[in-house]
Amino acid sequence: MATEWRTWSAADAAAWISPPGVDDDKYTRGVVGLVSGSVEFPGAAVLGVEAAHRTGVGLVRYIGPRGVRAAVLLRRPETVVGRGRVQAWVLGSGIDPTRRSFVLLGDLQHALADGVPVVLDAGALDLVGTHTAPTVITPHQRELARLLAAREVPSSLDEIRDDPAAWAERAAHELGVVVLLKGATTRVCDPDGNRYVVEAPTHWLATGGTGDVLGGILGALAATHHARLADDAAALTALAATAAWIQGEAALRASTANGGGPVVALDIAQSVPGVVGDLLAHRAG
Repeated sequence: MATEWRTWSAADAAAWISPPGVDDDKYTRGVVGLVSGSVEFPGAAVLGVEAAHRTGVGLVRYIGPRGVRAAVLLRRPETVVGRGRVQAWVLGSGIDPTRRSFVLLGDLQHALADGVPVVLDAGALDLVGTHTAPTVITPHQRELARLLAAREVPSSLDEIRDDPAAWAERAAHELGVVVLLKGATTRVCDPDGNRYVVEAPTHWLATGGTGDVLGGILGALAATHHARLADDAAALTALAATAAWIQGEAALRASTANGGGPVVALDIAQSVPGVVGDLLAHRAG
């Protein structure tokens, strides 16, 4: 059991990057599914799908409204729409939990019933605990405060801001899942006591859509490592920290390419392959 929060490093992240081998196909490399985006926030789906593809997963499936599907396919025609074989799910990005339709709820529940690893974000955070699959939630501080309040855990946004580490850890124990609490310092922990810190290398990350990119990266990593996740519960915590590290490094590279200036979420997603490539080189060295 961990006794302190450990900073996640490039070497740590490199250990969780697996290139395809000579005998791999799109299914053995992993299939990630996303139920994300909405009429109000279609970009969340586009960004999550883009990030998943660029992380190196074998196949990306998307389920969502017709207009959002069209936007996803326009940007990433490699994407498969509709249900099928999936080895990890990303659920809830760009969805308002107060405006979920009957059809959307059915899609979310169908995904949760698969029993494969799940990343719950934004409009699916309240579904934590309704299934038994390995799960990581990715709230920011305000979302965590709402989630805990709904579970009758006395807390406030100010308290979480004052001690995010303690509240991330408490949430992991209360909810029985991996918690990735987003912020300039991202905290990743689980009920077994694994606790990791990922420091943002650039604060240009604080912009709309970056959480959607993070979800896509994490879902892709979970799908790639689906076989290991079946036997190693702590692997999901390590993958969550790795996703946060990759996202931060991709943001830094995108900013550097712009002379150190601001970035948008799509810039970050497009920088992910270079980060993954360098992690592979680090691992080989």
